[in-house]
Amino acid sequence: MGGLLVIGDAVTDVVAVHRTPVATGTDTPADIVVRPGGSGANTACWAAHLGADARLLTRVGYDTGAWHVAELRGAGVRPHAQVDPGHPTAVVIAMVDASGERSMLTNRGAGGRIGPSDWDDRLLDGVRRLHVSGYTLFAGPGLDLFRTAVRAAERRGLGVSVDPASTGPLAAFGVDRFLRETAAASLVVPNRDEALLLTGERDPEAAAAALSARYGTAAVKLGAGGALLARDGRVVARAPAVAARAVDSTGAGDAFAAGFLAALLSGHPAESALVAGCAAGARAVTRLGGRPVPAGGMPAPRTPESDEPLCSP
Repeated sequence: MGGLLVIGDAVTDVVAVHRTPVATGTDTPADIVVRPGGSGANTACWAAHLGADARLLTRVGYDTGAWHVAELRGAGVRPHAQVDPGHPTAVVIAMVDASGERSMLTNRGAGGRIGPSDWDDRLLDGVRRLHVSGYTLFAGPGLDLFRTAVRAAERRGLGVSVDPASTGPLAAFGVDRFLRETAAASLVVPNRDEALLLTGERDPEAAAAALSARYGTAAVKLGAGGALLARDGRVVARAPAVAARAVDSTGAGDAFAAGFLAALLSGHPAESALVAGCAAGARAVTRLGGRPVPAGGMPAPRTPESDEPLCSP
């Protein structure tokens, strides 16, 4: 099959599910759990869960670094994690209301400081594809790391894919700049909103086609609408969403990317890989948090559920 090297964040997710509005200046009852997360780490864990030889290059903090490394190993991932002695691991506080809507407070911590000093060309030994979370590019050292890693992958003739990550930081980074910096990638895996932002199109099919004309291949996640596959400037396949009882959409897009990439590495054509991506994304929404199995046996808070077809957000 060949290995998958993911570069991206490992994050401590603090998930608080509250059924009444947050009361300012006093207490609001909530079910609260702590989970390991992070877009890059989630993708690596789902890829390993689906049978891929998954590795993760990340940077963790002095506070919870050992826990994150243990969780990654327990999920079947080969972690390459530098421990930052001066900064904590990235933390996201996710507040989930009675409708399932999430509001998040984020501190990238050590993850925002990953850089070229974390790189070694030997990380690519046994690897067939390099996959990078867009969050990596949004800080100066991470952008330098991305450039270094891509050059090393190109020298070995490896496939490079990128997930744009999130519209907010993507817009702040600059669309033209992102497209320029990621030009060497042969595959882009955005969600609908990211695809529209990157192309200026209003229709996701047109956006997918435009992105594939630039990158070669685009797999666009449409949530309840399934997913689109475009190649060399035209849409070549559509995959329907898979019906699932939705608990938490966290990590569904990461699971889609993992399912898609793991299928490609197994030798499946991209059209079949698209279906595999939707199946993985649907599985992800049926549990709390972004990983394929609950972490550390901790109980999950009850969340609002709905029956609807879901692929990934």
